[in-house]
Amino acid sequence: MKIPVLLDCDPGHDDVMAILLAAQHLDLKGLTTVSGNAPLAQTTYNTRYTVELAGITHIPIAAGASHPMVHTVDFTGDIHGESGLDGPVMHEPEVAIRSDHAVDFIHEVVDQTDGVHIIATGMLTNIALVLRRYPGIHSKIASICLMGGSLTHGNVTPVAEFNIWADPEAAHVVFTSGISIKMVGLNVTRQVSAIPNIRQDIRDIGSHTAVAVADMLDFFSAQLEKLYGLPGASMHDPLAVVPLIDDRILTFQPMHVVIELAGTHTYGMTVCDYRERKNEDGTPAGKPPNADVAVSVDVDRFWALFLDTLKHYP
Repeated sequence: MKIPVLLDCDPGHDDVMAILLAAQHLDLKGLTTVSGNAPLAQTTYNTRYTVELAGITHIPIAAGASHPMVHTVDFTGDIHGESGLDGPVMHEPEVAIRSDHAVDFIHEVVDQTDGVHIIATGMLTNIALVLRRYPGIHSKIASICLMGGSLTHGNVTPVAEFNIWADPEAAHVVFTSGISIKMVGLNVTRQVSAIPNIRQDIRDIGSHTAVAVADMLDFFSAQLEKLYGLPGASMHDPLAVVPLIDDRILTFQPMHVVIELAGTHTYGMTVCDYRERKNEDGTPAGKPPNADVAVSVDVDRFWALFLDTLKHYP
């Protein structure tokens, strides 16, 4: 039986790849959108386009937070283009979205479905608002798998990754919720790059969906190569889905993760304590782990899963 999940996203090229993985291998109960790779109206538009592209229009979509909980972020198009999904020729989507807010939709699904896991591939505003608006709901969430943060360096600042930096106050709410968390950060996602031969393998599948994905990855790769010198598009968001599909792709280590909220140079940093220091009596020093943090990835196994997944779409 497939694992029930909700996917909270901000498409974004790599969010599309996460949607395709989740819809094929998991019981995807819904897609909720948040601002991030583009403003909310555009990320919602891109989500609607994606479900039509892939023929999965039965999956409900609900729009959520248009801005972070506390501060203001200018969602620019320097990485994903003005549309947030530049590359393919996009059609005007017809599928409708739900009338309720994503926060209320998430609560409804979690409240009515046993063992729902939440996958978060954007800033964590919607998830934090659910936890704040509906006290006690955290006990019904099986786990949160999120793409965000880093064990090493950041991307939007030297130490902060975009999804956490965009709303660190929301991330703080999530990481202190007591919910089981798997954090998939830049330290592993940048190891999985859509290099030219991978993009050609995707294009060679020949389906409408695969060709559109190749077009997306061509644009995304060009941007990351130009701005960061990377060899191809980093598969950030789909790696937040794979722990629920194949637990051999990522290796995790339990750590205590704190979100930096006050530092002049470190705002939005995920401070991960992976020291092995012990007290004099042999017990672990420091605070107990509140998250499993990804430390390594089987790149070949990921690509085998992703390429096989694309073959199931029209």
